[in-house]
Order: sequence, then structure tokens, then C-alpha cells
Amino acid sequence: MQKKLSCILLIDDDEPTNFINRMIIEEVGCAGEVKIMQGGREALDYLSHCGESAGGYPCPDLILLDVNMPAMDGWEFLAQYKELSNTQKAEIVVVMLTTSLNPDDQIRAERIPEISGFRNKPLNADMLRQIITDFFGVC
Repeated sequence: MQKKLSCILLIDDDEPTNFINRMIIEEVGCAGEVKIMQGGREALDYLSHCGESAGGYPCPDLILLDVNMPAMDGWEFLAQYKELSNTQKAEIVVVMLTTSLNPDDQIRAERIPEISGFRNKPLNADMLRQIITDFFGVC
């Protein structure tokens, strides 16, 4: 991989999935940093502090968002994500990852402009490379 994304943010409540996804990202070598948030609320807090000088967090280029999570699912996260300032959202690409077989979820995702892509789990190296190529033109 020639050019790396500065940061990928994983939002998923499942620790084994996050572990495997981090390993795949590291194997592909596509990001300088991987941040993991186990819920939508935690991710929104993280994003609200992205890029702030002195103690700000690295802003993700890519968010891989789980649909089904307790407390705040991916849909609820997106409803609040829309309210972030354009500076906080910057040019973040959001791709939903799901185990859902409900075709209504994909239709719903296609109607939300903040969602750039919708993929079925599990993430694998080829899928990640394709996401990076499709949305960032590198790989």
C-alpha cells in the first residue's frame, strides 16, 4: 500500500470483532492509527474532540460502523453524527458493517447521505482494500 490513511475508527461493541478488524487493518497496512470505540456515545465524544489542538484526537479518515449495538445502535449514532459540525465530520467516510440479512437495512443506509458504503461482516483484507480504493483512490 502506497499511501496510508491517518486513522481508522472502529465502532463496534464486540471485542473479538474489533480485535480481528484491527489485525486486518494492520495486515493491509492502510492506516497509521486504529481507534476503537465500543459504542456510539463513546464515538461521538471522541469525534467531538477530533483535531483540537493540545490534547485533540486524530480525526479518522474512515469509520467502520456496526449497525447493531446496545445502548446506541448505528442508526442512533448517525442521527447524532449528523449534528456534528462540518469541521468535526471533515471528510470522514462512514461505512456500515453488519451481520443483518434484512434488505431494509441496506435500503435505509442508502437514504442517509452520511453513509458512504454498506458491507456485510466479516471484514476481510480484500474488502478493506476495496473500501480504501473506492473511497480514497489508494491501495
